[in-house]
Amino acid sequence: MARELQVLNALDVAKTQWYHFTAIIIAGMGFFTDAYDLFCISLVTKLLGRIYYHVDGAEKPGSLPPNVSAAVNGVAFCGTLSGQLFFGWLGDKMGRKKVYGMTLMLMVICSIASGLSFSSDAKAVMSTLCFFRFWLGFGIGGDYPLSATIMSEYANKKTRGAFIAAVFAMQGFGILAGGIFAIIISSAFKAWFDAPSYQVDALASTVPQADYVWRIILMVGALPAALTYYWRMKMPETARYTALVAKNAKQAATDMSRVLQVDLEVEEQKVEQLTEDKSNQFGLFTKKFLHRHGLHLLGTTTTWFLLDIAFYSQNLFQKDIFSAIGWIPKAQTMNAIDEVYRIARAQTLIALCSTVPGYWFTVAFIDRIGRFAIQLMGFFFMTVFMFALAIPYNHWTHKDNQIGFVIIYSLTFFFANFGPNATTFVVPAEIFPARLRSTCHGISAASGKLGAIVGAFGFLYLAQNQDKAKADAGYPAGIGVKNSLLVLGVVNFFGMVFTFLVPESKGKSLEEMSGENETDEGSVPNVEPRLHNRTVPAV
Repeated sequence: MARELQVLNALDVAKTQWYHFTAIIIAGMGFFTDAYDLFCISLVTKLLGRIYYHVDGAEKPGSLPPNVSAAVNGVAFCGTLSGQLFFGWLGDKMGRKKVYGMTLMLMVICSIASGLSFSSDAKAVMSTLCFFRFWLGFGIGGDYPLSATIMSEYANKKTRGAFIAAVFAMQGFGILAGGIFAIIISSAFKAWFDAPSYQVDALASTVPQADYVWRIILMVGALPAALTYYWRMKMPETARYTALVAKNAKQAATDMSRVLQVDLEVEEQKVEQLTEDKSNQFGLFTKKFLHRHGLHLLGTTTTWFLLDIAFYSQNLFQKDIFSAIGWIPKAQTMNAIDEVYRIARAQTLIALCSTVPGYWFTVAFIDRIGRFAIQLMGFFFMTVFMFALAIPYNHWTHKDNQIGFVIIYSLTFFFANFGPNATTFVVPAEIFPARLRSTCHGISAASGKLGAIVGAFGFLYLAQNQDKAKADAGYPAGIGVKNSLLVLGVVNFFGMVFTFLVPESKGKSLEEMSGENETDEGSVPNVEPRLHNRTVPAV
């Protein structure tokens, strides 16, 4: 029935137009900001340790205590998880557009507030930093289900996957921008405030002005979000929400006539029939939802959970892995600002060579080879490369072999992004009914962030040296980087297994995938019956 609405059919068959690219940029700048804000903290945690946890006479520079490091790295993820659930639900209740502006303003305010964390006392600074980063994460969390849902509901069915993936691909540019900006700021401060290395003069190696470096890096994340606020408020509500959830056929036709620049019929009678048809009015916690979409939701939640354990532990702790293999010099041979520069340079190189290309490979191929194939392939190669790093780990620690390590490590990022990191974002926005789409995407994304929390908190401890004397100050002995990489390899393998629960949505309308065009008798007009439940692509 839903598919018979002219306004939805017009969106499904529309040629790629300027409004598609406008929507990608408006939604994508939110993701650019999300990635910048979430990942820039990993660029400055070493600096925070030097500034606020310096110990006179210590052999190594100050570092964040385990509980503080876990909080600073993980608190934004806790906020993101909460925001995904709350704003995902709110997006289905109030509408996508109404909630979209709230998340952006929260991100702008909390980005600025994070850099203004009060006092010069370590405890006060870390407490306020964690407080504002939680609420920053809360706003970022809302952007996940809303951006994905809005893009999926605006897109045509032929290139919908590429459009949603393009929004998510802006995350790569956000990570890249964070690294580049940190390089620029640290280079400028190095030139203005020269300082000796820690081993030459421990106290002088951290100049007082270094306190501005991390604050500036965090605060700049507010700029791209602030610049797109006006345009978000100008976007009309999606036709699928207006017609199928709000039941306002006239408004849906008016909005999309303006967007598509065509005349669309106001189909009030058909919308009334939809309202009266109870076969597609089931809620989230019902047997009918469990029967129709239960395995799909299990598939999207488990794959995103497993993916994010591996993805975020790798991304947040690149600096530790690079230090372990000697790609970044020992901390005591650098001053505080030089260490920020070198960490940023290493992470920027990884983003430039593997992270960003991986995202755009997904954009290019997702509507050609499908979501299922890309996700399965990505998990497979992540598993292979993780084991290739872990099993001969001692080989990679030799100086002559470090470039090989970095190449294989980069390939795991490439296949994460040309793989499950993109597809786990795309698929939940396509396979659930309009009235539950934002909620189910929020649940799937929150499951992913739970995985990110496991990765962020767990890897801090797991990756520590097995010899407690060689572990970072305040940490217990861990299982070492080698064994941690083995664990991540196993996690990726299970991601591959659970991918078989995820349906293929390439080339199908949203209503076809969600079953919203099924009648009471269970038939689907103009479509092969139950086609939307196929898990793997037809051969």
